[in-house]
Amino acid sequence: MKKVLVTGSNGQLGSEIRKLENEFPEFRFIFTDIEELDLLDFAAVEEFVAAENISICLNCAAYTSVDKAEDEQGLAMQVNFRAVENLAKVCGQNKALLVHISTDYVFDGKMYRPYTEPDPTAPASVYGWSKLKGEQAVFENTSRAIIVRTSWLCSAFGNNFVKAMLRLGEEKNELGVVFDQIGTPTFAADLAKAMLRMVQNVSSETILEIYHYSNEGAISWYDFAKAIMEEAGLNCQVKPILTKDFPTKATRPFYSVLSKEKIKIDFKLSIPYWRDSLKTVIDELLTQ
Repeated sequence: MKKVLVTGSNGQLGSEIRKLENEFPEFRFIFTDIEELDLLDFAAVEEFVAAENISICLNCAAYTSVDKAEDEQGLAMQVNFRAVENLAKVCGQNKALLVHISTDYVFDGKMYRPYTEPDPTAPASVYGWSKLKGEQAVFENTSRAIIVRTSWLCSAFGNNFVKAMLRLGEEKNELGVVFDQIGTPTFAADLAKAMLRMVQNVSSETILEIYHYSNEGAISWYDFAKAIMEEAGLNCQVKPILTKDFPTKATRPFYSVLSKEKIKIDFKLSIPYWRDSLKTVIDELLTQ
């Protein structure tokens, strides 16, 4: 039985992997967060991975406060780069497969077609740069890794756009949401299942690949907010606004739709449509 280390296990993605544990009996999962394993402590990571005989590491740990990262550059780099570098080195030493989650923010958002994996990276924010440095650290320190870039992560866990909109929809009669930033939601339950299907099917001793994963479809944040209100039966009116009328500290990509052709071909994945998964998450939230 292969031992699977899940880091950042209290976050959205880690929490969804935990829910799937019984569906993958060939794996023995070990769930950690910073309290159990500090990824910035190289010696601790080295000792833990060796002692537990880890075969696969699913790195769900990340610094994700996009605007705060502009002021907390050091912390963002520590978590999204240095911690990843430590994991990659240790996985490389132990021949463990590392699956690392990255982001659409590694792109500048100036494209007008879905981004493919080889497209040039050019982050427009500190957060994006810290995640790109993490990608580079993976490729420089191990020969057995998969990077999965994703976007607009949502679930019934943690803090995310769906939960924020549900809260605001209860509190307000009207809400302005940007309509000139286009991308695709990713529901953590779908990504978690995809990651586990992927590691089931990796047999090669050497793999260094980047894949893109989000749900199917492409929408603006405005479209997303409208759909959330409709699915939840909320009467809050959503108004379209321009990005320039809703300034944020970090620059967001205007277009960050990810092409998923590579992951669908290589792993024969069927990816759910974003609206179907949204309904599932809202049903889950409303019955809690």
